[in-house]
This record gives sequence, C-alpha cells and structure tokens, in this order.
Amino acid sequence: MQFRILGPVEIQDEARGLWIHPTGAKQRALLGALVVKAGHEVSVHRLIDELWGDHPPANAANALQAHVARLRRRLPDAAGPAPGEWITTRSLGYVLHLGPAGTDAQRFHHLAAQARQTAGHDPARAAELWRRALSLWRGPALEGTHGDICAAEAAQLEEHRVSALEMLYEASLRAGRHGEVTGELEELTCDHPMRERFYDLLMTAFYRCGRQAEALGVYERARKRLVHELGVEPGPALRGRMEAILRQDPSLALPAPPPTTHPRPGSRPEPGPARDSAGDSKTARALAARTTRGEAAASGAVGGGAVAGGAAGSEAARSGAVASGAVAGAGVGGGAVGGGGVGGAVAGGGSAGGGDVGGGEPSVLSLGSQIARLNHRIEGLRLQQQQLLRRFEQLTAAAGGTVPGH
Repeated sequence: MQFRILGPVEIQDEARGLWIHPTGAKQRALLGALVVKAGHEVSVHRLIDELWGDHPPANAANALQAHVARLRRRLPDAAGPAPGEWITTRSLGYVLHLGPAGTDAQRFHHLAAQARQTAGHDPARAAELWRRALSLWRGPALEGTHGDICAAEAAQLEEHRVSALEMLYEASLRAGRHGEVTGELEELTCDHPMRERFYDLLMTAFYRCGRQAEALGVYERARKRLVHELGVEPGPALRGRMEAILRQDPSLALPAPPPTTHPRPGSRPEPGPARDSAGDSKTARALAARTTRGEAAASGAVGGGAVAGGAAGSEAARSGAVASGAVAGAGVGGGAVGGGGVGGAVAGGGSAGGGDVGGGEPSVLSLGSQIARLNHRIEGLRLQQQQLLRRFEQLTAAAGGTVPGH
C-alpha cells in the first residue's frame, strides 16, 4: 500500500487493486497534510487552518472530527496497524502512522539517492534511475490541496523534481545520448525559461551533435529572454559555455568512458564534432557576430556622435570620448583587429566582424575571448547613451525647442 502525493492525493493498494481518491477539497487537504507530517502529531488548530484558512466555520473542531472519521472509514485494512488505527487521536491533534506502507515521495527520494551514487562511474545507469524516479510524478505535487502545510511541501518537491531533471540530462550527456535528448531539452527551456541550466545542457547537446550554430542560437535566445524578463545578462556558467563553443574547447567533447575490467577490442571514445566544417563554422561565426552587432552599433552611436550646441553637446561629446576610448582600451584595441574587426567597429561605430586578423579570415578563436568583455562595456555605454539623450531632450525643451547648429 502506498500514499501518493506526487500528483493528486490518493491511496494505492496494488495487492487488492484499490485506488482510493478522497472526495472533496477538504478530504484531500486533510489527507495531504497528514501524509506530509506522517509520524508527527498535527494540532487541531493547524488542521483547521489547513482546511478552512481564514474562514473557519463556527463549529470548526466538530467539523474537523467529522472529516477525520470519514477519512478513517475510507482507509483499507492493513497488515500493519489494526483496522481504523492508521490515524490516531492525541490530546492536541492527530497522527497518521504509515506502518508498512510508504509514500511515492519516499520512493522518489530513494531512487534519486541511488542515481547520485551511481552517476560518477555509470552515467547510463544513473540516467535510468533518474527516469524511474521522475516517472512516479503524475502531476503537480499535492494537486488539489490548499493550505500552508501542503503548499510548502509542494514547493520543495517541485524543486527536487526540477533538480532531478537537470541531473538526468547531465547524466544522459555523459553517457553519450546527446542526440536523444535535444527535443526534450528544447521543451524544458520553454517550460522553465528562467532556468539557465537547461539552456546550458541544450547548448552542449547541440554542439556534440555537430550543430554549433544552433548551440549559439540557444544562447542568444536565453540572453534575450533573461534581459527582457529580468533585466539581467546570463550568468557566468552560461556565458562560459558560449565562449567554450566559440573556441571549440576540447572540454566540450564527450568524456571518455570509465575503464572497464573487460574492454572491447578496438573500442574508441566517440569523437567530438568536426573542428571547423566548411558550412557550419561560417554560420556559427556569423551568428556570433549577429549576437553582438546590435550592441556594437549602440556603442558606436555613443562613441561616434556628439550632440552639438549647449550643455547637451558638451555632455554628449564627453560621452563620445569615453565610449571610443573605453572600448578601444578594453583589451581589443581599435586597430588590433586588422582594419575593421570587433575593436575598430565598436570604437568607431562600424559593424562587428568585418575585418581580418593579420590579413586572414576572421578568427573565431580571437573573437570568442573578446565578446564577453565587450558585452559588459557595451551595455554600460548603451545605458549612458540613453541618459544623455534624455538630458538632451530636457535641455532642448528648456531652450524653447531649438538647438544651436541644427
């Protein structure tokens, strides 16, 4: 027999083929609270709050007793507690005794612990255990209940579920199943758009499938979503993954399988994606340039233009000097990228990725290490540009709508 809370609250007795579903919201809330606090006394006052919240009936204690009696009648006989003793009455409240029964949440935690212990030496087995644990979920935890006890437990269980999903796909990638999980990870980035780890795992899966451009596209999508929803840039882990993909870092390749006592003759680790295929590498460079082109253009507008006339012109001119000097000194150098690379484009207002490094083809290796640093400076310059434009509009309005020199 099992009390199930990973979904709608219910009781399952497979030996007898019984599935008991509490009828009514109050019965679900009562059973859910007692299961969450199984083995511990739950006071009458707390159960009243759980069932009725801020609007208890006049005879709340008697109403609670009636719900407990009704729930006791619905519980089946068991080999452990005597019939009718699943729920015992104490001086201050009630206690649910699980006895030989358990909960699906306990089973979930047990399988999750096994998966964590196995992940280091057998990621394929760990992934299988994670899937078994996650298959116990039938919907949102404690669905159909309300009250503080159930709400707090449901939030914790949901966080455990999402963490288990992250570890499942991490183990799947380590087991070489990147081609099997890209679709599932795509769905998870939509279901949990603020969870950067799913974007990270999807980028790794795409890269190992030889789809470098799509991996960079995932980063661009994640960045736009985070900036739009939260006003923040991606965290260091996700930015580091993007830079590693641009560099084609060897650490992104599939890890070598752990040594076995009986290795197969002639077996080899699965090779990583090609270092620079004719089509995909060019597409990846173009996508990386497009990711920063709009930001570089904004920086150029600040660095290349000064608003003429009056106090506004002076402030904008000073901003232009700061912009063109700061970005050029960011370690890229206005002329370091020969004739029109990222440094020259941002400092002078041009477009990124237009020049050659040392007269040759644009190098993803050199650009990758620059992009992250430039993004931070460009964002600051963009905000400075907006402040100057607002100041200019204020001064223009104060001067009667005319600006000298225009």
